[in-house]
Amino acid sequence: MPSNHFYYDLIIAGFGGQGVLAIGNLIAYAAMKEGRHVTYLPTYGVEMRGGTANCTVVISSKEIGSPIIYRPHALISMNLPSLLKYGPRVLPKGLIFLNSSLIDLREVNRQDVEVFPVPVNDLAIENGNPRFANMIALGAFIEKTKLVELFTIYESLEKVFDERHHRHIPENIRAIQIGVEYTKRFTPFREEK
Repeated sequence: MPSNHFYYDLIIAGFGGQGVLAIGNLIAYAAMKEGRHVTYLPTYGVEMRGGTANCTVVISSKEIGSPIIYRPHALISMNLPSLLKYGPRVLPKGLIFLNSSLIDLREVNRQDVEVFPVPVNDLAIENGNPRFANMIALGAFIEKTKLVELFTIYESLEKVFDERHHRHIPENIRAIQIGVEYTKRFTPFREEK
C-alpha cells in the first residue's frame, strides 16, 4: 500500500535584521493552518541585529520527533556566511535558495543540488522598500516549492506579526507577490506530458 507520508525540512539563515525568523514563522504557521504537524525553532547569534539569525522549520504529515535538522531538504540563504555554514548540509537533490543580491552564484560549490538565485534586496529596493526583501524571498520560495498555499501565507500574516505591524500587511502581501512573479518569470517552462 503506498504511503502518503509527507516530510520536508528547511533552514532559513542570514544576519539579524533580515527578517529570516519571520519567513520561517510564516511558513510554519501556514503549514499548521493547513493541518500539518510543524516545528519551528529560531536561534539567534550574539546580538540580534547584525548578528546571525537562523531558524529551522519541519513540516510533516506525522508527528515530528525533533525540531533539530542537520541535513535539510532546503536552505534559504540570505547572506554569504549562512551559505558557507549550511550550504554543505543540504541533501543531494535538495534546494539552495540564494539571495543573489548579496551572494555570488560561484560561492555554491555543489553540483548535486538545485540552486535558485533571487536578487531579493535589489527587487525590494526597485519596488521602493528595502525592508521587504524577506517577504520577496518568502513569495519566491513558496512559488518555487509549493510547500504551502499562498492564500494561507496571507491569512497567517496577522497572526504572526504583532498588531503594531498590521498596517504593513498590504505591503507585505505586495512584496510576497513580487517574489511569486519573479519565480514565475524565471522558472523554465516545463511541458505537460
